[in-house]
Amino acid sequence: MYANRFAGESRFHPAGLAAAIGINAAVIAALLIAVPHVTMQPAKPPLLTENIPLPPPVTPPPPEPLARTDARPTPPRLDNPVPVIKTAPATDTFAIPVDPLPPIPAGSEAGPATGSGTAILPPVPLPVILGPALDPRYARDLQPAYPAAERRMGTGGKVTVRVLIGTDGRVKRVERVAAASDAFFRATEEQALRRWRFTPGTRDGVPQEAWRTMTVTFVMTD
Repeated sequence: MYANRFAGESRFHPAGLAAAIGINAAVIAALLIAVPHVTMQPAKPPLLTENIPLPPPVTPPPPEPLARTDARPTPPRLDNPVPVIKTAPATDTFAIPVDPLPPIPAGSEAGPATGSGTAILPPVPLPVILGPALDPRYARDLQPAYPAAERRMGTGGKVTVRVLIGTDGRVKRVERVAAASDAFFRATEEQALRRWRFTPGTRDGVPQEAWRTMTVTFVMTD
């Protein structure tokens, strides 16, 4: 059996104790230095206030009233005053001289003179207006061609139109008034623009454009 050669008797070392005390003292000193230093300040005395009386306000004296003067100056007195001429008051009406009418020659057709000196003129005649009429030389061209569709169905009817006739007697425009069918109207319109001829309307003998109403009848014949 082997003996523990490292085991020995425990001995007290003074140097170790001194070192331990020195380390603890250094730690305590460091803690004391790290603690902040708090200084107590004395409390401030309370603030005392005192009311200071103000002097009463000084009211300025009212301004002195100004002496009233007349805005209109007194005209200077003249030794020789200008005489005032009185005139008649003005009015809104005035008289205009009227020239006498010239005498009416004897035998004139103006009519008898009245007591006021004016003559009665004869009335202006109205213009003589004549409407257009169908030219008899083109009477055989008045009837339009029978539409094929209406002929096959065996239907008939009437067409009424208004035509504008120019100064040369030709139809310039056709307006539909009434028609049994569109086919009848189209046939009438085409015939009127191509073949119808009229004597133009006149105004005091002068040719002018005028409207005329025409009616065409479509009848089936054997």
